[in-house]
Amino acid sequence: MYKKLIAARQRDLDQAATYAEWREIAADLDRLEGSDAWKQDEMSDDYDYLLIKERLNTLRELRKSGEVRQLVFQLAEGLHGNLGNVADPVLYSYARVGTKRLVEEYIEESARCLDYVCVGDFPDFSNDEKILFFKRTGTSFGRSALLLSGGATLGMFHLGVIKAMSEARVLPRVISGSSAGAIIASMVGTRTDEELPAMFDPDSLSLQAFQTVSLRQVLAGNALMDPRQLQNCLERNIRPESFIQAFERTRRILGVTVSPAEAHQSARLLNYLTAPNVTVQSSVLASCAVPGVFPPVMLDSLDFDGVKHPYMRSKRWVDGSIANDLPMLRLARLHNVNHYIVSQTNPHVVPFMREPNARRRSVADVVQHVATTASRDVLKVSRNYFGGAVPGRIVDMLNDVLQQRYSGDISVFPKQSPTQLMRMFSNPSQAAIAGFIRDGERATWPKLERIRLQTRISRSFEDCLFWLKEQGLRRSSDPRRAPKRSVERLKLAAVDGRRTGDNG
Repeated sequence: MYKKLIAARQRDLDQAATYAEWREIAADLDRLEGSDAWKQDEMSDDYDYLLIKERLNTLRELRKSGEVRQLVFQLAEGLHGNLGNVADPVLYSYARVGTKRLVEEYIEESARCLDYVCVGDFPDFSNDEKILFFKRTGTSFGRSALLLSGGATLGMFHLGVIKAMSEARVLPRVISGSSAGAIIASMVGTRTDEELPAMFDPDSLSLQAFQTVSLRQVLAGNALMDPRQLQNCLERNIRPESFIQAFERTRRILGVTVSPAEAHQSARLLNYLTAPNVTVQSSVLASCAVPGVFPPVMLDSLDFDGVKHPYMRSKRWVDGSIANDLPMLRLARLHNVNHYIVSQTNPHVVPFMREPNARRRSVADVVQHVATTASRDVLKVSRNYFGGAVPGRIVDMLNDVLQQRYSGDISVFPKQSPTQLMRMFSNPSQAAIAGFIRDGERATWPKLERIRLQTRISRSFEDCLFWLKEQGLRRSSDPRRAPKRSVERLKLAAVDGRRTGDNG
C-alpha cells in the first residue's frame, strides 16, 4: 500500500501543471521516502556540519545583539561560496526539494545578516563603510551566470528555463548565449523585468529563422539557408541596440560568443565591456552562422550619433558554439563569475549528460572519458599531419568542439527525441514553441531550490549594494528625498531576512 502511494504521487509529480504544485508534491514525496528525516539530521560526512553550525550560531547571536562591526568582521572572514563544502552536488541529490536544514538555515542567516547591515542605522558604521564592505566582500564571494548553449531550433528549450527562473526570481543578471542560445539570451538582455513576460507567450513570438535557398545560391554562397530570413527574425525579437545601450537600459549583463571564420583570430565574448558599441543583432547573427548553413557575418557597430558602421570590416565571424559554447573563463575574468548555471541543448552533448553523482562512477562515465581522450589524441596527430591546409582547419574546428566544457555547477538539459533532432533546422510552430517552453520549465523545476539556495547570498550582495548606491544618489541630489529607515523595515531585514530590492 505504501509503495502504491509513492508511485501515485510520482505520477502526480510528472503531471504537475505549475511549480507550486510540483513543489508541494515533491515535498510530500520527500516525507514519504524518508528524505525529510535526512534533511533534519545535521550530521553528514558530505560537509563540515560542525563548522557550519558554529558559523550559524555566531552570526545569529551577533545580529540579535546588534554588534555590527563584529558581525561585519565575521561576514568578511567566513563568506565563501563553498564554505564547509555546502555547495557539493551530493548534498542536493538526497531530496527532491532542498538539502540539509542546517545548510539552508546557514545560507538564509548569512543573507539576513547582509540585509540587516544594509538597512540598519549604525552610529559607528557609516554608509561609505557599508558600500566598501559590500563591494569587497561581494567581489570575494563572486556571482552566478546563466549560460545558454547552441542547438538550432532545440534552443527554444531555453525559453522555458528562463521562464521558470524568472518567475522564481532567481534569474542572474549575467546571461551569455551561443548560436540559438544567443537569440534567447539577447531577447532577455534587451528587455526589462516588466517586458520579460511577453517572451513566454508563443502567440507573440515570431521565430521563423530558416528559409532554404536555391541550388545555384548554395553553390555561389556556400550556405544552405538565406541569412536575410534570420536577420528578419532577429529584428522582430531583439531591439536595435548596442551592448552598452542594452546594459544601461536593462542593467542586465548580456554576452554573445562568436567564432572566427578564418585563421589567426580567436573566439570572442562580445558584451558591454569588450565590444560596447557592437550591435546586439549583428552579434547574434554571427553567433548563429553555422558553417555551411549560414554564411559568415561582418559585425556592425553604432557611433556616438547612433549611425551604423562596419566593425572590423575585413573580419567575418561564425557560430559561437564551435569554439566557445560556454565562455566560463571569460565570464570569470570580466564579471567575477564563479558559479555557472547551464541550459544545454546541443545534440552532440545532451545524450552524454546525466545527473551528477559524486558517490559512484558508472561504466558509461569510464567509456566516455576513454573515448574523449582517444579522440583528442587522434585529432592531435591529424593536425600535425595536415599542417595549415584546409583539412587542418577542419581538424582545428573539431578539436575546439571536443575540448570545451559543456556543463556547469548546475545543468538543465532536455530529453531529446528523434523527431526533434530531425527538425533542428526547421521553423517551429506555435504549438512546438509552447512544447519547448513547457519542457524547459519542467526540466528546471527540480533545480530551482538548489539554484535559489546557491545564489541567495550573491543576490543579497547585489541587491544591498544597488540599494545603498541608490540611497546615496538620492541624498546627493536632494537630501529631503532620502528615505527614512523605519523600525519596521529594519525588523523586516533583521528578522524575516527579506531583501530590500531585486537587482539580480
